[in-house]
Amino acid sequence: MRKPMAKKVLAATLAAAMTMSAAACGKGGDTSASAPASTDSTSTETSKEETSTEVSEEAPAEEEVSEYTVLIDPATGAPYDLGGIEVVVRDWFTSAERAEAKTDFEEAQYAYQDWIQETYNFKIHGETIGDWGSVAQDFVDYVTAGGDDNNYVFTLHSGDATMLSAVDNGLVYDLSTLDCLDFSEPKFANGVHKLYTIDGGIYAMRAGWAEPRTGLYFNKRLLQEAGVDPESLYDMQANDTWTWAAFEEILEKVQRDTDNDGTIDIWGIGVNEGVMVSAAVFSNGGKYVGQDADGKYTYEFESPETLEALEWVRDIFNKYDWNGPVDEEGNAAAWDYYQNQFKTGGCAFCCDQQYCATPGNLFYETEDELGFVMFPKGPKGSLIQTAQDNICIIPSCYDADRAWKCAFAYSLYNEFVPGFEDYNPYVNTTATGNFDERACKETVPLMSKNSTVELQSIIPNLDMGAPFTWKFYPDMDPISEILDGCRDMYKQYIEEANN
Repeated sequence: MRKPMAKKVLAATLAAAMTMSAAACGKGGDTSASAPASTDSTSTETSKEETSTEVSEEAPAEEEVSEYTVLIDPATGAPYDLGGIEVVVRDWFTSAERAEAKTDFEEAQYAYQDWIQETYNFKIHGETIGDWGSVAQDFVDYVTAGGDDNNYVFTLHSGDATMLSAVDNGLVYDLSTLDCLDFSEPKFANGVHKLYTIDGGIYAMRAGWAEPRTGLYFNKRLLQEAGVDPESLYDMQANDTWTWAAFEEILEKVQRDTDNDGTIDIWGIGVNEGVMVSAAVFSNGGKYVGQDADGKYTYEFESPETLEALEWVRDIFNKYDWNGPVDEEGNAAAWDYYQNQFKTGGCAFCCDQQYCATPGNLFYETEDELGFVMFPKGPKGSLIQTAQDNICIIPSCYDADRAWKCAFAYSLYNEFVPGFEDYNPYVNTTATGNFDERACKETVPLMSKNSTVELQSIIPNLDMGAPFTWKFYPDMDPISEILDGCRDMYKQYIEEANN
């Protein structure tokens, strides 16, 4: 069993001290405790000068200084040695070839990655092996076959319900047994490991910033025409006063009958209702599925926080959400009509995913300037998003030493780069899309830091669509009736997951 790791930083003073000590031994000088100390000032100055010369000649102190933290193996007193192991983080989207560094961050990242591999004697890279649809089965097949000589950290989809079965069948390594992983570190603040924390074990992880997901787009022109300063939304987000009440106050102003014909021309919001329902629930401190102290899943669709959010969002849809166009026979338009409605200025807000305004997606080119903030917080909640990041797992067919080395390598490889600890890659990718400066610099970092997980996503058979979220729209049924239709079914699935 490995002992907890100790940390040491190579500093100039330490490097000089070590070199001086080595020089004294190497020159055969008397270093015994009985050796008299000189009290002559001239002699002392001469000694200092000679020592300085020796350090400069044999091992210049500046060459020993490192900006990186060195992890020392207590058993050896030297940096951990992984014995030349090569680790592959396998997924469906990464090139095995390192791209040319084009930014200061990439140069620093590559330098750090080279340093860890040299210091701890290992190799690591990401690589596409398999495809989006096969990765879960690839993992199962690999472990059940006993693995091979490769050392893999597998990447799987977030919320893959097959993971519970894989854990139950002993296919996934328990990461909580590996002392090289500290899930209280900032790089694990995305909380993805909580998604598969089961009966005290931790079976999945992801290091790095949480990917920005659901937020609230707004049309700046429409807000200004309604007498609302678009910047005020960012200001409220910054000072933590961006609330449901503030949001509804703006909705009341922006929804208008511009030509006084009795028909609303500009609606408050266009939305994929299912996306906004979940955003509302979690923004009020609610959830659909919880977990008790024993690690058992719990039914939370009717907790006070969740019910309050469901009633509020139902009211918002009834007041400010357009139900979409219909054809001559009364058939509704395609489900994504709201996106074009927002793009063409038919509504002031749109609750949707961050990717919608990135290159190649619908909001990438719009006539009006857009803003993007987090979903407002409810009376019992906070500004938060739900993380939907991919997960990384280690096969259980590896022995303890091999699993430890894979985890150690993965953790270091995904550490925040020294000197760039606050660098968030999603800020840069967001900047390539149709976003203003404050969305990039304020909203995206806040979304990455304020995230939680949705446990209902991993419960086998628990379909949130037709039985629940698809029933939310203007003039919808009462919440109690919707819950009556799915309560027993959802409780059964949760109980089955617990068993």
